[in-house]
Amino acid sequence: MSEPVLDVRGLAHAYPDGHQALYGVDLRVEVGERVALLGPNGAGKTTLVLHLNGILAPGAGSVRVSGLPVEGRHVAEVRRRVGVVFQDPDDQLFMGTVRADVEFGPRNLGLRGAELDARVAEALAAVGMSDVVDRTPHHLSFGQRRRVAVATVLAMRPDVLVLDEPSSNLDPASRRELADVLRSLDVTVLMVTHDLPYALELCERSVVLDGGVVVADGATPDVLADGALLAAHRLELPVGFDPRRTARGPQGS
Repeated sequence: MSEPVLDVRGLAHAYPDGHQALYGVDLRVEVGERVALLGPNGAGKTTLVLHLNGILAPGAGSVRVSGLPVEGRHVAEVRRRVGVVFQDPDDQLFMGTVRADVEFGPRNLGLRGAELDARVAEALAAVGMSDVVDRTPHHLSFGQRRRVAVATVLAMRPDVLVLDEPSSNLDPASRRELADVLRSLDVTVLMVTHDLPYALELCERSVVLDGGVVVADGATPDVLADGALLAAHRLELPVGFDPRRTARGPQGS
């Protein structure tokens, strides 16, 4: 069996105030998978994500990224391999131009000159934002800023793209544009979201986390068609939305 890109085993974590956020979570994500991480507020989703690139350390269990343990001397490489796109793009964009934001990570890796320029061009082309390279980020629309935030992560050529509520605060056109971008990317995706139709559109697999444990893991249409499961874990589909009849599938088929 090939090495999974994410391999979480028995992960437990308690915060200093004593709150236990995770209780023995197991999660295996294969290269190229697109997985939605679902669950109510307080389920432990953010805590889990913060373990994937070493921001938090396990109280028990282990996390490996492409075979590397997320600890000690491997943390810098793990953080290159696991790129996190925050919910608010303004938390990610802090330079004077789009170019400066997108080149920030690769420049810190030591890239310069033509190689750095190529990396920036590649990342912006991937999200359809090549024409804003010299613009000031705060002059862009919210949807444009979110796509530039994705580009800042893609510029590091990660193994895994972690997206925190990617569809939040987007108008319908921006939501569709971002979905088109995400479908086109050749990268493993872990998408944390409350937007169940978006999960259905983009992710073939869904994992439901609640109370710090995995309570469901399966094909997204099957997970979303389980009304009892959704109700038990405070997840809701839009009124009249039938996941078995409306799914386009992760490839838009």
